Amino acid sequence: MVMEVTQVLLNAQSIDGNVRKHAEDSLKQFQEQDLPLFLLSVSTELANNEKPVETRKLAGLVLKNALDAKEQHRKLELVQRWLSLEAAVKTQIKTLLLQTLSSHVPDAQSTASQVIAKVAGIELPQKQWSELIESLLSNIHQVPAHVKQATLETLGYLCEEVSSDVVDQENVNRILTAVVQGMNATEGNNDVKLAATRALYNALGFAQVNFSNDMERDYIMRVVCEATLSPEIKIRQAAFECLVSISSSYYEKLAPYMQDIFNITAKAVREDEEAVALQAIEFWSSICDEEIDILEEYGDDLTGDSDIPCFYFIKQALPALVPMLLETLLKQEEDQDQDEGAWNIAMAGGTCLGLVARTVGDDVVPLVMPFIQDSISKPDWRQREAATYAFGSILEGPSADKLIPLVNAALPFMLSALTMDPNNHVKDTTAWTLGRIFEFLHGSTLVAPIITQANCQQIITVLLQSMKDVPNVAEKACGALYFLAQGYEDVGTSSPITPFIQEIVQSLFTVTHREDAGESRLRTAAYETLNEVVRCSTEETAPIVLQLIPFIMGELHKSVEGQKLSSDEREKQSEIQGLLCGCLQVIIQKLGSSEPTKYVFMQHADQIMGLFLSVFACRSATVHEEAMLAIGALAYVTGSDFAKYMPEFYKYLEMGLQNFEEYQVCAVTVGVVGDICRAMEDKILPYCDAIMTQLLKDLSSSQLHRSVKPPIFSCFGDIALAIGESFEKYLMYAMPMLQNAAELSAHTSGADDEMTEYTNALRNGILEAYSGIFQGFKNSPKTQLLIPYAPHILQFLDSIYMERDMDDMVMKTAIGVLGDLADTLGSNAGSLIQQSLSSRDFLNECLSSEDSLIKESAEWAKLAINRAISV
Repeated sequence: MVMEVTQVLLNAQSIDGNVRKHAEDSLKQFQEQDLPLFLLSVSTELANNEKPVETRKLAGLVLKNALDAKEQHRKLELVQRWLSLEAAVKTQIKTLLLQTLSSHVPDAQSTASQVIAKVAGIELPQKQWSELIESLLSNIHQVPAHVKQATLETLGYLCEEVSSDVVDQENVNRILTAVVQGMNATEGNNDVKLAATRALYNALGFAQVNFSNDMERDYIMRVVCEATLSPEIKIRQAAFECLVSISSSYYEKLAPYMQDIFNITAKAVREDEEAVALQAIEFWSSICDEEIDILEEYGDDLTGDSDIPCFYFIKQALPALVPMLLETLLKQEEDQDQDEGAWNIAMAGGTCLGLVARTVGDDVVPLVMPFIQDSISKPDWRQREAATYAFGSILEGPSADKLIPLVNAALPFMLSALTMDPNNHVKDTTAWTLGRIFEFLHGSTLVAPIITQANCQQIITVLLQSMKDVPNVAEKACGALYFLAQGYEDVGTSSPITPFIQEIVQSLFTVTHREDAGESRLRTAAYETLNEVVRCSTEETAPIVLQLIPFIMGELHKSVEGQKLSSDEREKQSEIQGLLCGCLQVIIQKLGSSEPTKYVFMQHADQIMGLFLSVFACRSATVHEEAMLAIGALAYVTGSDFAKYMPEFYKYLEMGLQNFEEYQVCAVTVGVVGDICRAMEDKILPYCDAIMTQLLKDLSSSQLHRSVKPPIFSCFGDIALAIGESFEKYLMYAMPMLQNAAELSAHTSGADDEMTEYTNALRNGILEAYSGIFQGFKNSPKTQLLIPYAPHILQFLDSIYMERDMDDMVMKTAIGVLGDLADTLGSNAGSLIQQSLSSRDFLNECLSSEDSLIKESAEWAKLAINRAISV
């Protein structure tokens, strides 16, 4: 018995808010009260050709949302709910979905395709619905074109939804055959061809075996290349998207096809519609990415023996590729410099040229310079802008020796263009290029500085002048000044920009108060630059930094005093508070790093903390985060004196630790707990019960984003270090949590890069916890409480050593824990370490490490172990 839901679904799309709300509530209630009947009802609605299009489409969407969610914990809940339904109900729903693929209503078909893929994503890994691929493909050549299209679309979504190890090779072959036949020239229907081409894009990840077979690969490549020449623009675009994907997934198989691909892409870039040309350029950007990765990983010692040799496709294509990319730079859009999200052929070409420069280095320069010299002074703004963009694009990659003479020759011209050129677009690109010059060719490592006493004043005058220009030019000028300041970070006591700091700071302040500072990220850029100027300032300019404090505090005070605000105004207020808190954080860190300035700064500490607390009272996530970070810096500087702020601050700290929704805020707060522990040491004790309770709750929650868990473990270590043996009462809760996490993170075979990175972060957090606990208990009569945990910790160290996928950070922390264990437990640890499977090998490996920090930790650990063994 299926419920009639048509009217409710129509009401859920009503323009009357009350009707809509009532319908949404009814659907929610129905779903909660009787899920099987609810899912059957919406599936029936979707499959029924008599029903209105809009209710069928919404029914499909509701069904999809009952199977999948963005949040991981919710997704797992929905998967479990589906799997626990009766088999008969699931079979009925799946039959209705497959039936809908034959509908003549495209929206219903397309929605059904997506839902089938979602169900397959749940069931195929469980070895269920194994007949799905067979039933989709069994009669694909006999069905009408609209059904064929829907079937291919379903196969595409299916490949996107499930991982390649879930589908056996026989079915992969069948999917690829159907898809490639659908793309073939003999297929008369363009909708079918487009669906097939898009499906191939998703199926490429399954095709490793097929790409290893010359005949099959040749056939796939031929069909894709033919599709790039289709009369239909969407098919051409989708075919180029396939080529882009092939370039990264199957780089090492491309050599035989590169000449043809060059011809096809060059023709598309020069003659085709923008959507197609962008993908053709993207192919070359993708090849650059592959070659940059290979060259970075293997360096210059590439031989025929390496797993993935570099084929130097870019180097070989250079004489033809660079002129093609330079042509694209002249295809700018009139107002692209005003539009933050702009992306067009000129921008794609410049980005690709930048990647080419990083791939081939010096070889790109002689191919680009004639274009720059020829176009830089032309009356047409497009040529001046393209020449400037080309120059800015090749500044990362080639050697300083090659570039510095060119930059020295260009600098006066560019400074003049930034103030004198009549075209905003040219000025925008000129300011961006100056920023790139200062980012890559300026700093203490260069033998021949570009910025000298002779030109420093002119450069700063021009940049400060440009900060008064239209917002997009002013924002790029702030960026250039940012890198100019950064280049003097390690300059010592005096910097060439010291005489101008007062003027720079005032100019940046003026920018933040511009009426139009909200456009082009201008206000944010001005504060980021101000922060960098402060961070890289020298002792000589400390008085100026101190003068900044009352200014910034005044601004923050004004923003907190705000009356009732509209939501737009509140968003702006929140952004400004975040920027001001960020600025104060940098000032606190700068002044706190040397005793004389720290002493003067401390006079402002109470007022600053008061302001941070009033910012919390405004309660907004971004501000919360920035203010929290600034409080961490303040705790570091004030040390044990921070205790006086804790009674009032603690409630906000707890709110941050409970903020699962905005998990970045939670992660930042966990970090600040660590800062406060280091600052207050055992004065944190009165708050530890509440903090530990909340941290343990966080770890047990399935709702909290996994990235917050490593810092929480680290925080256990910070607390233990701060309160020493008083950590005893938390051992029975913290240690089992650490052991469970250690077991989970020990074995990672088959994990992808992202998972391996997370696992290493988790291991590092666990190890930092162990380290803090051992160091906290050292020299205490209660060290024997830790002895029962030692075998498990050594086993954990053994297993991560055996896995061979530790990063340097984990290696350093792990060898440190081995030393801490020996140091704290002494002879009790000696025999355990001697019995351990790999401690000796691990220690020796760390002792011979090229990383000085690992080596240092290992030398200390060796002494501690020797002491423990000899007792």
